[in-house]
Amino acid sequence: MTDHAIFHRPLGANPPAGYDQAIFGMGCYWGVERLFWQQNGIWSTEVGFAGGEVQNPTYDQVKQGDTGHAEVVRVIYDSSLISYDHLLQLFWENHDPTQGDRQGNDEGSQYRSLIVTFTDMQTSAAEASRIDYDNRLAVQGFGKITTQIIEGGIPFWPAHEAHQQYLEKNPDGYCGLKGTGVEASMPNPDPI
Repeated sequence: MTDHAIFHRPLGANPPAGYDQAIFGMGCYWGVERLFWQQNGIWSTEVGFAGGEVQNPTYDQVKQGDTGHAEVVRVIYDSSLISYDHLLQLFWENHDPTQGDRQGNDEGSQYRSLIVTFTDMQTSAAEASRIDYDNRLAVQGFGKITTQIIEGGIPFWPAHEAHQQYLEKNPDGYCGLKGTGVEASMPNPDPI
């Protein structure tokens, strides 16, 4: 098993006792992974695919847009240091969740906005934050949020090792992250 290029922990590891996991799709996964690994309280990140019909798809299959998967990042975090609400704030503010099957120039269902939840608390928080951010966007003239929220921890299929922590290994690599400029609601301060 390969280790994370920054955290030096095995990729594919289950969350340690007392830690939680989250999955977010915000377009091309390279910049998304870097956004999350830079946060205090993150134990590990891993890029991959979720939300499709094919078992263990390859990047080339997903890139064709016919497997139903989205490019996603699996985040393992210490909720005593960073809250799920804080992760949601990062999610909403760092991509455009109104674009349907695209992010900027990246087109296809693999670039759609997606949240996979693992607990009832995450589902409730994700749904409430989607309503709140949709209202904030509407005030600024944006369309409706198209973000898909999937409950129940559906399968996560890791991408090839070369794609893991890609922007750490290739600092000048492509990063398509771009938000709308509309702020999400501020979560309560993270625990200390």
